[in-house]
Amino acid sequence: MTGTATRAPARKTRPIRLGVRSIAALALVSTVGLIAVGWPLFADSDSAVTTHAADAPWFFAALLPLLIAVVVATIADSGMDAKAVAMLGVLAAVGAALRPLGAGTAGLEPMFFLMVLSGRVLGPGFGFVLGAVTMFASALLTGGVGPWMPVQMLAMGWFTMGAGLLPGAAERGIRGRAELLMLSAYGFVAAFAYGTVTNLYGWVTVGGLGTGVSFQPGDPVGENLVRFLAYVLATSLGWDLGRASLTVVLTLTIGGTVLKALRRATRRANFEAQVTFEGSEEALRGEAAHRT
Repeated sequence: MTGTATRAPARKTRPIRLGVRSIAALALVSTVGLIAVGWPLFADSDSAVTTHAADAPWFFAALLPLLIAVVVATIADSGMDAKAVAMLGVLAAVGAALRPLGAGTAGLEPMFFLMVLSGRVLGPGFGFVLGAVTMFASALLTGGVGPWMPVQMLAMGWFTMGAGLLPGAAERGIRGRAELLMLSAYGFVAAFAYGTVTNLYGWVTVGGLGTGVSFQPGDPVGENLVRFLAYVLATSLGWDLGRASLTVVLTLTIGGTVLKALRRATRRANFEAQVTFEGSEEALRGEAAHRT
């Protein structure tokens, strides 16, 4: 065929664009996830919901993966091509491999550093999918599969998506030291937020933690939140601080190099470029006549 193949310039080097359906699916699964984590705080001690509290973790453990799958499918349907799937696989594999390196060592998990930078470069839609898939893969790798895993997947999806929502992500946006400081601050705060979400889920569903810090069904929300704060200070503050601190250190030391590598990869992938063919109408007619 006579003609010239050209590539239309991409407006943004983002592998996934969030459409209306994708945003609606994200909102749905986030709402259900928040209910899964916090509903016991608002249930009366004599309600039917509290009576079946032991069944709730398994119900949400079955429901959340289905909803997350719907979100991933909806986002993928909005334009996730083979190049985006390949990059997702590579980053998820690297993230899953990084998690065991710090497992059991004061909460030092380098995976969070990679999630922050990946979400920043690749955007919120890709970030949510990457966070959820990476946590799922790491759970299989480390044997951490249980009713808590869907909540961890959702929390990691939020964590990575949040990095993609930070300001100044455009081509001429915030760069250099200012960007690294912003990402470090986000990583520090979000690491504690991730720990708070996962801790709250375990705290309201696992009994026998001690009368001073355990969840008491039916008690006022304020009193239970005071107990939860005491629980966090006594059990997980060191882990959350270790996770947050390592994220800051890695971001400030090697974050610039990793950001450049990720941006170079997205530019070369040119996710949104489309091939078009240009040629004169006379040339096309002549070729058709020659074939007949």
